[in-house]
Amino acid sequence: MTWLRWAVARLAPAGLVALVAAAAPAAAASDATVAAELMQPGPLPDIVEGAAGAPATIVEYASMTCSHCAAFHEQVWPELKAKYVDTGKAKFILREFPLDPLAIAAFMAARCAGPDKRDAVIDRLFARQEEWAFRDEPLERLRRETGLSPADFLACVKDKTLFDGINATRDSAAERFGLDSTPTFFVNGHKLDGEPALPAFAAALAAPAK
Repeated sequence: MTWLRWAVARLAPAGLVALVAAAAPAAAASDATVAAELMQPGPLPDIVEGAAGAPATIVEYASMTCSHCAAFHEQVWPELKAKYVDTGKAKFILREFPLDPLAIAAFMAARCAGPDKRDAVIDRLFARQEEWAFRDEPLERLRRETGLSPADFLACVKDKTLFDGINATRDSAAERFGLDSTPTFFVNGHKLDGEPALPAFAAALAAPAK
């Protein structure tokens, strides 16, 4: 398919593979300082789940083709959401940190669904990651999962402003916070490494500010 070949070429920026090597470690800072920095306006508007005025903030940097990210959204996120986000104790923000061109395309398609549907599309894509990310013709499979028509999908991945915004979100996080892997979480500015389960989030949410 002509549009599919075009999209593959369009979504393969030079130097993306070198992202991990290029990420610089962030200088040590207090959780409060990191939290304030995290809340600075970024290249793309945040889409917040939960009450905007919730006392705690959880930020996730994820890649749509990351299997560990998919595992979090399947195994941890539903209970975390029910216990803390839906009850007004915390708000949740997922930010784009794509590690490959296919992940960029997936994030673009989720944004093109609209701000009120982006997170639902992301949840679906994570839940069905095996069905589109690791099969033949992944872009066409991705398009079908999002429900976009071929024309709408092509228009979406041709959106240079959106493309640049997603890449800038990733590059900014790598530069400011030293991110080089996904998923990475911040709870009120406190970084959670590895693959945290619900108790790790509970402990971070209960901890006094530093």
